[in-house]
Amino acid sequence: MIRKAAPADLDGVWDVYDAIFRREEGSDSPCTTWKRDVYPTQAIAQEAMEAGTLYVDIQGGEVAAAIILDQQQPPEYGVIPWAVTAPPKEVLVPRTLAVHPVIARRGFGRKMIAFAEGMAAGMGCRVLRLDTYAGNQPARAFYQKLGYREAGEAPMHGGDDTYVCLEKLAWKQKK
Repeated sequence: MIRKAAPADLDGVWDVYDAIFRREEGSDSPCTTWKRDVYPTQAIAQEAMEAGTLYVDIQGGEVAAAIILDQQQPPEYGVIPWAVTAPPKEVLVPRTLAVHPVIARRGFGRKMIAFAEGMAAGMGCRVLRLDTYAGNQPARAFYQKLGYREAGEAPMHGGDDTYVCLEKLAWKQKK
């Protein structure tokens, strides 16, 4: 069940983030640029929960996945050659999609993105825009498989790492 996060969910969200940190820290070839105590943090999750933009997928009473859905496009998106022109109020930005590694590759990420796409259409948003670390080949393939188009790359989030930016129409206008 996907729903807005409540205060009682924050520990579960942090458990998912922590499990991803542990997987990445133990890997010879990490996929993300997530850094413990930098991004994502408990404070980021709490701020998103308080803003009503943190969503969780609850399975068996536990947080299985989490995502932040808002309309805050990073400034770096301004240099990306987006194919879909839309004012900021018509753009939904999924960020910090996190699925507990124990249940990865079982459709939870796909379900969270489908939820985001439905939410975007319901809000009247024309397009979803997101970014992922350019070296995160599994994420890039995941989003492309779901119909997202790579629009460009840029160094982002105040770091030296390059991110690929992707977009997808939230709904198609009838002709």
